[in-house]
Amino acid sequence: MSENAPGSLLREVTRLYVRAQRNAADCCGTSPTQCHVITELGRSGPIPMVELGRRLCLEKSWISRAIDGLVADGLVSKEPNPDDSRSWLVRLTVAGARRLKALNGQIDAHAERVMSRVPNAQRAKVQQSLTALLDALRADAGLQASGAGCGPGEPSNQGNKHVAAA
Repeated sequence: MSENAPGSLLREVTRLYVRAQRNAADCCGTSPTQCHVITELGRSGPIPMVELGRRLCLEKSWISRAIDGLVADGLVSKEPNPDDSRSWLVRLTVAGARRLKALNGQIDAHAERVMSRVPNAQRAKVQQSLTALLDALRADAGLQASGAGCGPGEPSNQGNKHVAAA
């Protein structure tokens, strides 16, 4: 397979970008799974824990462990869901919102450094291409524009090895 084939290019871009995101999350003292949880809570606001697990494609045991660790660190609160007494509602705390801001700052700074290496004349094209690729990936996964959910297969990523910062 050619190094410039779409599959090879996507795998290499993803591999390098995920590695950079992990480094940024490590700098903020956040594991990849915790980063996913914090980022999604920042996007969604308070949400039932089951829904959060569904959106992150994490099985119940993984989301429970992640939430319990974040509660212990004071980054997330967990309280009975007023709409469903059988479930928990989770939300970012003030400290969690600060961690989200730090994570986003790290990721955004990295993205700016990367984009600054793209020649000025090509930056708008790269931005348009990334937007088109994002739309295509969401459509392929059966996702709405919000990016919530795992798509047709639903929860499948037990360890959630990738960081998805906002």
